[in-house]
Amino acid sequence: MNKNIARLRRAKSTRAHIRKLGVPRLTVLRTGQHLYAQVFTADGSQVLAAASTTQAEVMEGLKNGKNADAAVKVGQAIAVKAKAAGIEKVAFDRSGYRYHGRVKALADAAREGGLQF
Repeated sequence: MNKNIARLRRAKSTRAHIRKLGVPRLTVLRTGQHLYAQVFTADGSQVLAAASTTQAEVMEGLKNGKNADAAVKVGQAIAVKAKAAGIEKVAFDRSGYRYHGRVKALADAAREGGLQF
């Protein structure tokens, strides 16, 4: 089985569980060069807030967008944007990735920024 197919299989069950909870979903996407975070509605039909290392205000002062320091900045940015949209509580969707490294750094920074999950 391909690594990406296995990751998507793991993510599918998580997303089904979150959909039943009925709270907005904070999802993470890792690539080799960048890190993306988005807050979706409970049913996943609309993006309420987004932040990534492709944005200039997030990359300010960073060497690259693929390390834990960049993940912290993305976590802080998504927390600010979600709170501005009136979102306090979210469900964290790690998209099948292990809760480790960049994913954990982003989640911790979002929690410190005021999001509850």
